Amino acid sequence: MKHRNKNIFIRTTVIKKLLISLVVFLCSVQVALAQDTVSDKYGGQLVFTTTSDPRSFNPVVAKENSTSAVIGYLFEGLTKTDGATLEVLPSLAKSWQVSDNGLVWTFYLREDVLWSDGVPFSADDVVFTFNELIYNDEIPTSSRDIFTIDGKKFEVKRISDHVVQFTLPMRFAPFLRSMGTSIMPKHALKSAVDDKTFSFTWGIDTPVDQIIGTGPYLLSLYQPGQRVVLKANPLYWGKSSEGERLPFIQRIIYLIVQNQDVALLKFLEGETDSCDVRGTDYPLLKPLEKEKNFTVYDLGATFGSNFIVFNQNPRVNPKTNKPFVDPIKLSWFQNLEFRKAVAHAIDKKRIVQIVMNDLGYPQYSAMNPSAGIFYNPNVLKYDYDLEKAKQILADAGFVDRNKDGIREDKDGNKVEFNLFTSSNSAERLQIAAIIRHDLEKIGLKVNFLGLEFNNLVAKLIGAYDWDAILIGLTGGIEPHFGKNVWVSNGQLHFWNPGQEQPQTQWEARVDEIFNLAVQELDDKARKPLYDEWQMIVSRELPLIYTVLGAGISAVRNKFENLNPTVYGGVFHNLEELYIKKKYR
Repeated sequence: MKHRNKNIFIRTTVIKKLLISLVVFLCSVQVALAQDTVSDKYGGQLVFTTTSDPRSFNPVVAKENSTSAVIGYLFEGLTKTDGATLEVLPSLAKSWQVSDNGLVWTFYLREDVLWSDGVPFSADDVVFTFNELIYNDEIPTSSRDIFTIDGKKFEVKRISDHVVQFTLPMRFAPFLRSMGTSIMPKHALKSAVDDKTFSFTWGIDTPVDQIIGTGPYLLSLYQPGQRVVLKANPLYWGKSSEGERLPFIQRIIYLIVQNQDVALLKFLEGETDSCDVRGTDYPLLKPLEKEKNFTVYDLGATFGSNFIVFNQNPRVNPKTNKPFVDPIKLSWFQNLEFRKAVAHAIDKKRIVQIVMNDLGYPQYSAMNPSAGIFYNPNVLKYDYDLEKAKQILADAGFVDRNKDGIREDKDGNKVEFNLFTSSNSAERLQIAAIIRHDLEKIGLKVNFLGLEFNNLVAKLIGAYDWDAILIGLTGGIEPHFGKNVWVSNGQLHFWNPGQEQPQTQWEARVDEIFNLAVQELDDKARKPLYDEWQMIVSRELPLIYTVLGAGISAVRNKFENLNPTVYGGVFHNLEELYIKKKYR
């Protein structure tokens, strides 16, 4: 009976929502049509490519770019960062106040925001997002790492329908910028939290019309392995400086392709509007700008990072009762001298020359030059020196005792391991091949395997059954937003995850640095702390950095209002872009 009543309740609720949606939708269409008569900017579509399917439509649990890139336009935070000026701007919050001691922040929410199913957005959604999602220990979200300071959480409470207050346990330097985290709809997700199914909610098998957001676009279609289509949200609250309802572009299509070579081909054939340009593609694309009617934008060093990571996880897989990592290999990977030797065997200059056509940069630090003040250029650098690498290995007891070209450890075990990377990235495949070649020169046997990106991520942060992985992370201007990687209990502390207490002294110090630096409001005072963190990383080498790409994009000459920046990329102001009439 309870089940039947529940179904009746659900049907009734759905009907109510549909009625609400219909009323709002009709109103919005009328508004949109009226505005269309005074603006000729509406219409057209933008076609991207992506080399992986999204793993989820749930931004709270997403940890990979293949998901966040696709759903980024569906959700919004209380604030947003301007992609050009880096200024923190109002978004779902129209204004805010802060107490004199900097600990109590009061946000005044917009009153004209509707969820895409027509339900009004309110302070309840903000409180729900923080108290029941981010601070829910049963939900695996990286956001909890960011919003927890020295083990303490924010107090988030509703003051009224459109006023919400955050009380911080201590000062939090990037607080306003961090309020860009996606706010989620309580009315659509509360039952999943109560049922303890939230972590599996809004998976890729969810009907697209059930994904509810406040952003400028909605999910319209998902065909696995083929495409994801977004459509303009008719209820979106955003307006242009001239008062026109945003967004102007009515449809965004992500074509899912096998790799970047296919993405390049589709761009050259005119099937897509933008293409990430690898260094090797640049000589091909640049001369074609005029003939093919596009522009190549070189935005400088990207914010991301690329590295090799060795699995130092000492734990036992509870499902198999076997170690995640072979204890023999684990002893190698935990050996700092072993990692130093590998660092000396990576020929960054050659990788930049061969793979990136000289349009890249050697990377040594956890931050990069585009990050500005928090970048530390004085970290330890490991020059490419195979003889030094060989000597380090020999001194650490890794010697080729049987003269077969492969070293053995002090117990006579042949040093052989698997190296994985994404098969969707031709650049990473090439980089991995170069690194394997050099590692074999110093007597390490490397079995190189390419995996589809989502499978690689699942292995890295889910199965933990890997030896070494070549992969990358996105980045930004705020070091604290990488806390989920660097603190010892972080959700993406993938070389040794799940630590209840720091396993090493240097990890304990990094935990301390992140807790101290986030409480310091003066950037000049924060810098020495983050400099120390970057120095520690360069000394301890949990990640061995490789090379950094240049942010180069080719974009069809059909858009107005483009303002490409290294931080925001080409389409950071997508909802304000419009397509020239002849291309719609």
